Amino acid sequence: MVGQSEGKRAVLLEPFVHQVGGHMSMMKYDEHTVCKPLVSQELSFYESLPLAMRQFTPQYKGVVSVHLKKDSFGNLTLLASPSLQPEGCGRLDNTSSDIWHKYKWAASASSSTELVKRCHTQLTKTFKDSCPGRMRLRTDLQYCTDSLLEDANRNQTEKNSSNPWGLHCHRQHLNRMSSKYNENKLHQFLLLENVVSKYNYPCILDLKMGTRQHGDDASEEKKARHIKKCEQSTSASLGVRVCGMQVYQADAGHFLCKDKYYGRKLSPEGFRQTLQQFLCNGNHLRTDVLEPIILKLKALLSVIKKQSSYRFYSSSLLIIYDGLEHKESTAPLDNHLQGHFQKTNCTTSHSRVDVRMIDFAHTTFKGSKCNHTTYDGPDHGYIFGLENLIKILQNISEGK
Repeated sequence: MVGQSEGKRAVLLEPFVHQVGGHMSMMKYDEHTVCKPLVSQELSFYESLPLAMRQFTPQYKGVVSVHLKKDSFGNLTLLASPSLQPEGCGRLDNTSSDIWHKYKWAASASSSTELVKRCHTQLTKTFKDSCPGRMRLRTDLQYCTDSLLEDANRNQTEKNSSNPWGLHCHRQHLNRMSSKYNENKLHQFLLLENVVSKYNYPCILDLKMGTRQHGDDASEEKKARHIKKCEQSTSASLGVRVCGMQVYQADAGHFLCKDKYYGRKLSPEGFRQTLQQFLCNGNHLRTDVLEPIILKLKALLSVIKKQSSYRFYSSSLLIIYDGLEHKESTAPLDNHLQGHFQKTNCTTSHSRVDVRMIDFAHTTFKGSKCNHTTYDGPDHGYIFGLENLIKILQNISEGK
């Protein structure tokens, strides 16, 4: 079966370069599609997704079979099998050179550790005077700018830079798979919409939502561990905590990144400052995206309040906008054109931002195939987090 699929130009899965949070590796299937290991509870959620929630979740594109393979250099790769791919999902005609040449990754766990150390260089970034509430954050990370990423002419490529957290997760995932399974073992992966594909420089904030993170199936040890994380972070006080972030700094020409360990240490005030940092491009606060983000969050809040029995334990919320600013025309307009511009500008502004719920491996709802407990009413912990998030963003918008 594996040989057959390889004969049909199996898709070489690349690490998804814009993964900012989570522990499970996301992979790029094609320009508009990512994939991740299938978890039955998450599949159940996507298969019975309420219509009202579809605009706030990635589009579900089906399931594909994936297997592990070692290349001629002994490096580990993941190949998707197009012959087992559901209809309607585009295939990637992969004619590029070996992905491992491009990224220069060694197969050993020890070199993986070294890569992460090099990527996670500690930097100090001071906000510009034009950015309100400036503060010094000493755990900022830059995208890798060493020889790990080069084009065909051995030049460093800024736009192909990878978030160090995504590379870390990808390496760990490959090592886990290789230690557990042989090369011929087929694994099922979910195919999902790449929600950042339309952005030039995607600024992404990954927020862990709700006051409870453990699923109904968690062991007592895991439950205690998650409860402690919530109590020691803004999950308990605000119902939301930072799980990862990347924000494009226009003044320096690179992304600043935060990981989940940074997010766990934040106080409520530190959380507010981090939200402000997410909206600052190094020169000024991106006020143009603030109102559209708030409006989308309010729309999501309205939808969540109507979802009885759903509990989104351990799920995340992505807030996305483009680090490349869209300059509006400053030329004077006649009254007719000005009226038309004001009507269309709202739509244009909204299209620049996105709000998406992700990660539903521990989501439960009435009628779910993996249901452990049936709950009544909406997820109040999630609602609590959304309301606090909206309130903080409104305060930033008002200059408080």
